[in-house]
Amino acid sequence: MGNQQDGGAAAASPGNKLAVLLAMAMFVLVVDTSLMNVSISAVVRDLDTTVSGVQSAIALEALVSAAFILIGSKVGDLIGRKRAYVLGLLGYATGAIAMMVAQDLRAIVVFWAVIGGLGASLLLPAMQSLVHGNFEGAAQRKAYALVGAAAAIAAAVGPLLGGFITTYLSWRVAFGMEVVIIAIVLSGIRLVHDAPYTGSRAVDPVGALLSVLAMGGLVLSVLVWQEGGEFVLLLLVVGVVALGSLVRWLVSRKKKKRPTLVDPDLFKIPTFRLGISQQMLQQVALGGAMIALPIYLQMVLEYNAMGAGLSMAPLSLSMFAVALLAGRKAGDRRPSRIVRMGFLLLAVGVAALLPIVPRAESGWALVGPLVVAGSGLGLLVSQLNNYTLGPVSEERVSEAAGINSAAGSFGLSFGLAFAGAIMLATLSLTFTAKAEGSSVLPPEDKVQVAEALDRDAQLMSNSDLEELLADEPEVIQDEIVRINTEARPLALQVALAVPTLAALLGLANSFRMVRLPEPKPTGDTEGMAFG
Repeated sequence: MGNQQDGGAAAASPGNKLAVLLAMAMFVLVVDTSLMNVSISAVVRDLDTTVSGVQSAIALEALVSAAFILIGSKVGDLIGRKRAYVLGLLGYATGAIAMMVAQDLRAIVVFWAVIGGLGASLLLPAMQSLVHGNFEGAAQRKAYALVGAAAAIAAAVGPLLGGFITTYLSWRVAFGMEVVIIAIVLSGIRLVHDAPYTGSRAVDPVGALLSVLAMGGLVLSVLVWQEGGEFVLLLLVVGVVALGSLVRWLVSRKKKKRPTLVDPDLFKIPTFRLGISQQMLQQVALGGAMIALPIYLQMVLEYNAMGAGLSMAPLSLSMFAVALLAGRKAGDRRPSRIVRMGFLLLAVGVAALLPIVPRAESGWALVGPLVVAGSGLGLLVSQLNNYTLGPVSEERVSEAAGINSAAGSFGLSFGLAFAGAIMLATLSLTFTAKAEGSSVLPPEDKVQVAEALDRDAQLMSNSDLEELLADEPEVIQDEIVRINTEARPLALQVALAVPTLAALLGLANSFRMVRLPEPKPTGDTEGMAFG
C-alpha cells in the first residue's frame, strides 16, 4: 500500500510540472499579441516606421496563425505532436528574438508575423493534443483548466504587463522575457510523452488549400472590417464559399475513403459540435469585453495603461482563481452544468456593467460585475476544452484540437472587431445627431463639427479633446466636449451588448449540453498517461 502511494506521488510531481509548463507556453502564446498592441507607438518611434505598418504586421500574424491552423494540426500528426510543439515554441522564440534586435519593420514582418504566426498554427493544436495524450481522468481536467486559466489571465493582464514594461523599461525587454519563458518550457520537454499517430499519413492538398482560403478569408474580412478598410464583403464571401467548399470536399473524400485534412465525422459527435460552438461564443464574449472595457477606462475615466490594467484585475484574477478551483474541485459534477453556470455568471456580470457605465466615477464601480463575469469565464475555461476534446480518440485529437483552436481564434477576432466596429458606428451616429440638435453650434458649423468629432474624437479623452479645441471659442469648446461626454457612454453600452449577447447565446446552448449524456473520456484511469 505504501509503495503504491509513493508511486502515485512520484507520478503526480512530473504531471503537475508538465501542466505548469504547458500553461506557461499558452501564456506566452496569448500575451505575445497583447505586448505588440500596447507597444505600437514605441515600436513606431524606435524603428522610424508607421502606425499602419505595425498594425499590418499584427494583422498578418493573426491571419497566418488562423489560416494555417488546420494544416498545423495535420502536420502535428505527421511529424509528431511533441515535435510540432517544439517547432511552434521555436517559431515564437524566433519572433520574440527578432523583436529584441529588429532595426526595421521588415524583420518584424518576416520573423514575428510570418514565422511566429506559423509557430502559433503548430503550437495551439499540438498543446491541446499533448494535454489529451499526457493526462487522463481528473488529471486531464485539471491540466485543461490550468492551460485555459493561463490563456485567460494572459488576455486580461497582457495590456497591463506590456504597458508597464514598455513605459518603464523597453518593449524589447518584454519580448526578451518571452524568450526566457520559452527556454524554461523547452527545458522540461523530456516530461512530454508523444503518443504515436496511427492514422493515414497521406496528405490532402486540396483540403489544405481550401482551409487556408476559408480561415484566411473569414479572419481577414474581420481584420479589414476592424480597420475600416474596403472589400470586407468580398473577403467574407471568399471565406464563406471556401468554407462551404471545404465541407463538401471533406465529406466527398470521406465517402470515397480517401485521406482528408480533418475527419468530417468529428462533427457527428454532438458534444464536439456543442463544445466548439461554446468555445467560439466564450471567445466572442471575451474579445468584446477586452476592447470595450479598456477604452472605457482610458477614454472616459482617463486612466493611463497602468490604471486601466489594474481596474481590469478583478476580471483576470477571478478568472484565474475560479478556473484553478473548478479544475481541482469539479469532482463528479457534470461539466455541462458547470458550463451553464459559467455562461450565466458571465451574462449577469457583463449585463450589470450596462447601467454602471454612464454613472461610474472610478474603476471601483466595476469591481463587483467584473468579479462575477471573471468567475463565469473561469468556469468556462476550466471545462470547455476537456468537454470538447476528452472523448475524441487519440488518432483524431490533433485534428479536433485544430478545429477547436480555429473556432476560438475566430471568436476572439470577431468579438474584438464587431464590438469595436459597432462602438465606432454608434459614436458616429450619436455625434451627428447631437451636433445637428445643438442650439449652441452655429448651423454652418454643425456638419463640420460632426465630421471632426467622428474623425478625431472617437478614441480621445475629454482632456485631449480640449487641447485639440484650444483655438475655438470657449462656448464651442464646452458644447463639443458635452456632445463627446454624452455620446461615448452610449457607444460603450452598445459595444458591451456584444459580450452580453454572446453569453446569453452560450447560456441557451448550455441547456442542450445538459440534455445530452456526458462525454466519456478515451481513458478512465487517473493521473499521467506515460508510455
